[in-house]
Amino acid sequence: MKLKKLTALLLAGVMAFSLAACGGGGGEGASDGGADTKSESDSGNETEASSGGESTETPSDLSGKLVIWTLADDLKTFADHFQEKYPDVEVETVIYAPGDYPTKVETALLGGDSSVDIIVGEPKMLGSMYEAEFFANLDEFGAKDYEGKIVDYVWQVGQDSEGIQRAISYQITPIGIFYRRDIAEKVFGYSDPEEVGKLFADYDTIIETGNTLKDAGYRIFASTAEVQHFKGQSSWVIDGKLNVDQQRYDYMDLAVRLYQDDLTAYATQWAAPWYQAMGGPVPILSADIQDGVWDTDEEGNPLLNVWDEENFNANVENYSDETAEVFAFGLPAWGVLTLRDHVEDTAGSWGVCSGPDYGYDGGTYIGISEQSQNKELAWEFVKFCTLNEETADWWIETSQGDTVSLISALEKHSDDGNETYGGQKLYKFWLEQAEGINLSNVTEYDTAIDGAWGNAITAVQKGEKTKEEAIDEFYDAVAATYPDLTIER
Repeated sequence: MKLKKLTALLLAGVMAFSLAACGGGGGEGASDGGADTKSESDSGNETEASSGGESTETPSDLSGKLVIWTLADDLKTFADHFQEKYPDVEVETVIYAPGDYPTKVETALLGGDSSVDIIVGEPKMLGSMYEAEFFANLDEFGAKDYEGKIVDYVWQVGQDSEGIQRAISYQITPIGIFYRRDIAEKVFGYSDPEEVGKLFADYDTIIETGNTLKDAGYRIFASTAEVQHFKGQSSWVIDGKLNVDQQRYDYMDLAVRLYQDDLTAYATQWAAPWYQAMGGPVPILSADIQDGVWDTDEEGNPLLNVWDEENFNANVENYSDETAEVFAFGLPAWGVLTLRDHVEDTAGSWGVCSGPDYGYDGGTYIGISEQSQNKELAWEFVKFCTLNEETADWWIETSQGDTVSLISALEKHSDDGNETYGGQKLYKFWLEQAEGINLSNVTEYDTAIDGAWGNAITAVQKGEKTKEEAIDEFYDAVAATYPDLTIER
């Protein structure tokens, strides 16, 4: 694989990760000592621990040094906990800003740098990282002995094209609809997750639900981004041919109608009004303002900046008199943590239900650098984070709701209720959603083609292009990016 292509593919994946960051844990930059390299004496300090068999017990006499590179703060928390348990192990965790991470990993590993022991990846990045042989073969350390202990789709995502285990994630990230129970009761007369899920059963029903909510003074979603995870289950490429089936066109119609029929709050995902919508009424802003066509001061700075919460709250009253409360958000399981930090007075009034399709998004997958000289010790760390029930219990409590991938832990906590969500048993719900995930439609083309399709939808939503013009431009973009694909328009 050409290095330019590798970097582009890694960066495409990490850009999505930087927005989601598994619930907001993305690093802001490298930690102190990020440029340090491990000395030869460090490299030789390898553990004697055995990793065979099905036991996930970590030897009590571990010693040595581990260097961990990550782009999410979560792994720093795991590393600190590991070091508390095994004080004779020196752990250095380097958190790189997501935009810097691909270049750092590529430069180090393709250059033969053996100072890094643990690396991570997000699903959109993993295929390219496997192909570049960045991750060591975990089957050599007995990973196959643990098959069936981790939720199936997570285990599969951690495998390369030949079925070799390269990485494991400590969390599952299936998609769900987070909704306001109190609004459901007022508008529909019920709030049970199973019944509310029927309001999102398919695209036509979503539009009907949106219109009912609008008539009652609400908005179904904060933005059209809430349905992006339900955009179709078919493969974009089949046998070297671009595949755009009817569901893709139907999804485009859904996203356009939600926008043009004024069914959302037009709150750009991850911006200040989007978060604000989780806690109560949010101003309804015009597309021009959302897109950055702001009035500016004498120095050219925007008077209203939706990406700056302080600025937004101080100035938004000059731009909108209309407000509305939002009914639902479409997010992966880590959305539990996102809402936890922003629901404010609406805590306890939320629920989670299924959407029109199964799916997943994000997740931090942990593996061993192929160049590491401390692979045995690194494997103990991977097991500790992903396959140890005591660690899973600790993470559930520490994270206040993240959904682990270890099946025994999910089953153990299946009756745990979450107060923010009206006591709903979320671990049981997320495990059921994860069991419906199908990875057969995943291809190496998904990130780029998804992006091109999203651009086409945005152009139609805003009236910049007709549907036909936007689709033609989509085909042109795919053809330019993947000239070897067969494309029939």
